[in-house]
Amino acid sequence: MAIEGRSVRRWGVALVSSTAVIAVGLPAGTARAANGPGDIAAKGAFLLDSGANRALWGKGADTRREMASTTKVMTAVVVLDSRGVNLDRKVTVKKEYRDYVARRKASTADLRAGDRLTVRQLLYGLMLPSGCDAAYALADAVGSGATTKARTASFISRMNAKARSLGMTNTTYDSFDGISQGGRNRTTPRDMAKLARHAMGNRTFAAVVKSASTKQRTPDGRRTYTWYNTNKLLGSYNGAIGIKTGTGSAAGPCLVFAAKRGGRTIVGVLLNDANRYPDAKKMLDWAYGQRTAVQWRALPREAQRD
Repeated sequence: MAIEGRSVRRWGVALVSSTAVIAVGLPAGTARAANGPGDIAAKGAFLLDSGANRALWGKGADTRREMASTTKVMTAVVVLDSRGVNLDRKVTVKKEYRDYVARRKASTADLRAGDRLTVRQLLYGLMLPSGCDAAYALADAVGSGATTKARTASFISRMNAKARSLGMTNTTYDSFDGISQGGRNRTTPRDMAKLARHAMGNRTFAAVVKSASTKQRTPDGRRTYTWYNTNKLLGSYNGAIGIKTGTGSAAGPCLVFAAKRGGRTIVGVLLNDANRYPDAKKMLDWAYGQRTAVQWRALPREAQRD
């Protein structure tokens, strides 16, 4: 059943260009080596000046790769871009969501069967601890059809339709959370940067992914969920404002990230990078033309890792 009710602010950023050529312009006011930020371990990477919508640098920018839980950026986009979306609508957690993450050994928001959370709260559970149970709940709530299977399938179809509308010509989704069923859950660094730029234009999305942690009390007051953001850039790198981690056996460690300094927002993507956080720092330092001292935020023992 589609979400109905009070509508929220629509997207504030125009759709990005689908151009296939990486701009070679360098960050303003800085002297740069032509080879970009240097040695980056990722198999695929991309840097975008979001405000100017200008490509800064890329590595394997148009090679399709699995994206793991960075898929959930699109999950959130489809929810937030649903007509008449009501972020205060309550969704009941089904046992099958918990069974799913247990069976898949997936990252979880540890949602408890029978609890009722709002769509807004589920977005926090989706993006901070990378909850595959939260992704399942949102896909089931927003999709259309008579059964859970039909609703989640329709939701994935909407993910693919949204990718096409954003000019993400090399992206396909076969899951709502990044756990690929047939290896068809793939994107490119360039496409993912387009999606991230679009997503960050929504105030709700931007507020969620900027949060290093959150406490969410169920509307009935019976339970409080505490979630920590798996993105270690937050609280570590000056100006970091998001976005999403992902890790999978085929995808490797992935990171979609963003930072804002002096009114200039930079979006970056790393696919299959075992050195993702230092590499993200290196890329942002290069884009901003200054070295940044970092002491990496330590996640609590009980926090999810992704």
